[in-house]
Amino acid sequence: MLPTTQTLYFEDLSLGQSETYSKEVKSSDVIGFAEISGDRNPIHLSEHFAARTPFKGRIAHGLYTASLISAVIGTRLPGPGAIYMQQTLNFKAPVRIGDTVTARVEVTELSERGHRVKLHCTCEVDGTLVLEGEALVKVPTRAEAERIG
Repeated sequence: MLPTTQTLYFEDLSLGQSETYSKEVKSSDVIGFAEISGDRNPIHLSEHFAARTPFKGRIAHGLYTASLISAVIGTRLPGPGAIYMQQTLNFKAPVRIGDTVTARVEVTELSERGHRVKLHCTCEVDGTLVLEGEALVKVPTRAEAERIG
C-alpha cells in the first residue's frame, strides 16, 4: 500500500518532526527494481547464486531500500513539492525478501536561506538499523506554492 500523501510547507516544519513508512519487501519488488534500474546482480535475483554468498540468500538492492526514504520525503515529510538536493547513504545490514522495512525521516536542521531542510534518514528491520543517512531538501513556502499553483 502506498503511503498517504500530506503536503507540509517550510513554515509547517519544526526540529524533531518525523514521519515513517513501512513496507514488506517482496520478490516481485526486487525483480521490478532490477528491471527499472538495470541492476541484475544475481545476489538480488538468483537464490542459487545468493546461497553461496556471505548473505546465504537473496537480498534487496541497497537503493531499493533507500527508495523508501524517498517515498517518505516525497509523500509525507515534507511531501509533494520537496526537491531533493543531496542524500548520503550508509548501508549497515542486508535487507532480505520478506523483511518489513521501516523508513524514517526526522527534521534536524531548518535553514531560512533557500528554505532548505536537513533530514536524518534511517531504515530498520525488526529494530535493526540497515541504512542510515542524511538528506537535504528544498521545501516551498506556502506563498511560493500558491504562486506556482
